[in-house]
Amino acid sequence: MNIFDKVAEAVISRGDLAHLALFVWASGASTLLAMTLRDLFAANRRFDEFVRELSLFNRRHTGEPS
Repeated sequence: MNIFDKVAEAVISRGDLAHLALFVWASGASTLLAMTLRDLFAANRRFDEFVRELSLFNRRHTGEPS
């Protein structure tokens, strides 16, 4: 029997099924938030790199000094 089964059995035997469901929901929501923030930070980093390259391109082709 793995650890999840032991925890689930202990919670169910005490009648705390609602608490188990709430914990699973909160864990899932927190995981989705973490994944969303990670993707948002990656997109922000890629956009920043794009803007830097665009600025460099514009400086090169307009003749402005660096």
